Amino acid sequence: MHLQRRNRILRQSPAIRALVTETILTPNDFIVPLFVVEGENIKEEIASMPNYFRLSLDNLAREVKELWSMGLKSMLLFIKCRDELKDNKGTEALNPDGLMQQAIKTVKNACPDMLVMTDVALDPFSSFGHDGIVDGAEIVNDATVDVLAAMSLSHAKAGADFVAPSDMMDGRIGAIRKTLEENGFTKTGIMSYSAKYASCFYGPFRDALDSAPGFGDKKTYQMNYANRIEAVKETLMDIEEGADIVMVKPALAYLDIIREVKNAVNVPVSAYNISGEYAMIKAAANMGWIDENKAILETLTAIKRAGADLIATYFAKDAVKLIG
Repeated sequence: MHLQRRNRILRQSPAIRALVTETILTPNDFIVPLFVVEGENIKEEIASMPNYFRLSLDNLAREVKELWSMGLKSMLLFIKCRDELKDNKGTEALNPDGLMQQAIKTVKNACPDMLVMTDVALDPFSSFGHDGIVDGAEIVNDATVDVLAAMSLSHAKAGADFVAPSDMMDGRIGAIRKTLEENGFTKTGIMSYSAKYASCFYGPFRDALDSAPGFGDKKTYQMNYANRIEAVKETLMDIEEGADIVMVKPALAYLDIIREVKNAVNVPVSAYNISGEYAMIKAAANMGWIDENKAILETLTAIKRAGADLIATYFAKDAVKLIG
C-alpha cells in the first residue's frame, strides 16, 4: 500500500506530539476565582464544589501568597454578604469599608503585584438575589447601572486593577468607563461579561455566595442559550463602550461562542469555566467514571483551543500542578 501522506507520522511518539502541539496551557492563562466571607480563620468547603472554599480575609492573604508562588498572577474576587446587610439598593456594595473593599486591600497588601479583578453585580448584596434593583417583578436597568458605576468606582478606590461587571444590564460598560475617567481612574480596566448566558450550570456558585434569585429567573437580562449572533452583537457593543477584555460565560457548553467572539474582536477574550462544569468533573471523578486530572487538562485545553486568551477556572491550581 502506497500513501503520499501519512498523518500518523506526527503522532508516533511523545516527543513528536509535543513538538507539533498547537495549544499549550501555561499559568498565565488562568484567572483564579476566590470567595471571601467575614470572620477569622475560616476555610469553609462549598458542599457543591468539593475542595473549593470560602475564605476569611486572613486565609485570603495566605492563599494569595500561595497562588503567586505557583505562578498564578490574576484573581477574580467574590464576596458573601451577610443577610442583614442585603437590601434592594446595593447599599453595602458601596460601603468603602465593606467586605469586597477589604478583600481588595488584603490582596494588595499580601501580594502587591497580584492582578485583582472584582465582581460587579448586585446579586450578592440583593435581598432578592437578582443582579439589579427590583421594582415589582421587573429588574430595572438604568437605576441599576448607576449603582454599578458607583460600585466600580468604590472598587477602584480600594485598589482593584480591573472591575468585572457580570450583571448584563444594558449600557453599564459605558457608564462605568465614564465614571472611572471622570474620577481619575484612567488605569483601571474593565473585563466585561459580554456574552453571559442564562445557564443551569451556575447552581454551585449560587450556593457559594447564597445569591440564588428569590423569585423567577434571570432570563430578562442574561442571554438565551439558543442564540449565537446576539453574543457577537453584545460583545462589540461592550468594546465600543470601553471594555478592555470581554468574556463568554459559561465556557464548556459555549465553545462555539468563544470562537465566534474571538474571530470578531481585537481585544483579549476570556471565558469562565464555571462552577457547574467544575462540579460535574468532580462528581464523575468521585464515582470513578473519569480520570479527573485528564478531564481537567482536556477541558481547559478545549476552552483555550476555542479561542480564549484567558480562562477563569476553579481548576487553576490543579492545572498548574499538572502542567508543571
